[in-house]
Amino acid sequence: MPALLAPALFVLMWSTGWVVAKLATPHAGPLTFLTLRYAAALMLLAPVALLSGARWPRGSAQWGGALVNGMMLHGLYLGGVWWAIAHGVPAGVSALIAALQPLLTVVVAGPLLGERLSGRRWLGVGLGFLGVAAVVAPKLAATDGLQPALLPLGVNVLAMVAVAAATLHQKRSLGGQDLRALAALQYAGAIVLTAPAAWLAEDLRVDWTPSAIFALAWSVLVLSIGAILLMLAMIKRGDVSRVATLIFLVPPVAALEAFLLFGETLSAVQLFGMALAAVGVVLANANGAPASAEGCIAAAARDDEDAAEPLRRPA
Repeated sequence: MPALLAPALFVLMWSTGWVVAKLATPHAGPLTFLTLRYAAALMLLAPVALLSGARWPRGSAQWGGALVNGMMLHGLYLGGVWWAIAHGVPAGVSALIAALQPLLTVVVAGPLLGERLSGRRWLGVGLGFLGVAAVVAPKLAATDGLQPALLPLGVNVLAMVAVAAATLHQKRSLGGQDLRALAALQYAGAIVLTAPAAWLAEDLRVDWTPSAIFALAWSVLVLSIGAILLMLAMIKRGDVSRVATLIFLVPPVAALEAFLLFGETLSAVQLFGMALAAVGVVLANANGAPASAEGCIAAAARDDEDAAEPLRRPA
């Protein structure tokens, strides 16, 4: 299996979140939709984890860590981004803020996790960010300055910080956890945040149109289960900074999907930005090929077995 399969699949799946948001927004409040998405993912993942013999965390510290990680990764990140866009932050501005996450992760991963970046990888990170900026430039130019209030912008920035913190926390503190159980607990943690927020801030209305049903099904199966499990496996088997740089490819791929599905225009500047982001990701992931999808998941499963081995031995 080609070594680039796992990151390519992740970018392709994760980028469809922009399409899902466009389909879902007219039919439900952002926090209401996300709460339904997390609840459905939890109802699917928890039985699978139980029936397949997944190893659940031991002790309150591990359970609490998994729940808090879900609050950051799903509750604060996606909830914050969707709420900010619904309250006036232009999609281009939001994408540019999201592109700061790999920069923040790379800076923090050095002292916190001991990951070292060469000059080539730093160049890749910089080119990746410039590529994203070029892709979203037309959307930024189409806005009359920064119209949204400071609160939605602040929430969007907080969401970016939350996903960076979640990926670092996942690598540092939850690396030995069974991914099946971890993913289920993460969605439980996310619901703790989004459900009360939806009840307080929205009318909980959902128009069950075919578009809304499709958006919910796709977001649960492809995004909340497929993409998240793949991301957790890649974090578990590789440097956090390498995984984070894949985010640079999400806005370009999302722009291409919008061009194909909704007829949105693609300018020469955007095409140049896509190429620049791709070059940046290649440079940032130099000095070691990413693992394939099967390799990530199989190696993660071997780690789970190795971690559980001392528990099986008699004292």
